[in-house]
Amino acid sequence: MTRKSLIHFALVSVLWGIPYLLMKVAVEDFPPAAVVAGRTLIGASILIPIAIYRKKFGGAVLGFKYVAFYALMEMIGPWILITTAEQKIDSGLAGLLVSTVPIFATIITSLRGDHSVWEFKRIFGIVVGFVGLILVVGIESLSGNSDPLSIAMVIVASMGYAYAVIMVTTNLPLVDGIAINGLAMAITTVFWAPVAIAQWPSSISMNSALSLIALGIFSTAIAFILFFKVIAEIGPARSSLVTYLNTAIAVVLGVIILREPLTVGIVVGLPLVLVGSYLASRKTA
Repeated sequence: MTRKSLIHFALVSVLWGIPYLLMKVAVEDFPPAAVVAGRTLIGASILIPIAIYRKKFGGAVLGFKYVAFYALMEMIGPWILITTAEQKIDSGLAGLLVSTVPIFATIITSLRGDHSVWEFKRIFGIVVGFVGLILVVGIESLSGNSDPLSIAMVIVASMGYAYAVIMVTTNLPLVDGIAINGLAMAITTVFWAPVAIAQWPSSISMNSALSLIALGIFSTAIAFILFFKVIAEIGPARSSLVTYLNTAIAVVLGVIILREPLTVGIVVGLPLVLVGSYLASRKTA
């Protein structure tokens, strides 16, 4: 990994580690639909012009039905679920639960015919990861630290993330990722805009407004741009390691900045979920 790719990798890890913190602050004033519509409006406004300038946007438009389904499974559903959940659970816990995406992705690819999942290392990873997930959910719920329904929302969102990426890369393997995500964000904005307008708050604090703007610019637009650079520089397999770093960052930022408690559930479950996700997503070379 070159110094340039290492910097890009580190930046993506940070940019995808902070959205849980930003969402937590944004939902103090904005309803979840406004957060989702706002961040995707900003993201689409940045990504679509880039895709058009690079003459890549046409491919996403031609594959509209797949992009629309990708938007549903990656943004329309998951982002409203996670944002809603963060009204009742800590940002660090949300980040931890999302780190199960590689586990669900491994199971889904197996169901689609990829039998490499049956390697012992990957099966062991799935088991370890789910043990960690069960411990997190169980300890957090039984201790009364977190709302079980909100935890379930984030887990369902993680399943959507896992399927969305597999589906769109299978059906549109040659279409530019920036174009796909730009169009998906535009679709998501149109979907949630009416609800966002109807629920628009009468007063908005500066912290919430700045958090939403930062969420759209940095964690929704720039992070995607940098991530595709990282994929081009070091390949998709090594790029997926960003999942483990951004989870740790989400937990640390929640504790340091938002003064969220470092609960027993997170302390016990975080290492197991991260190790399990890593092993489950690693194929033998």
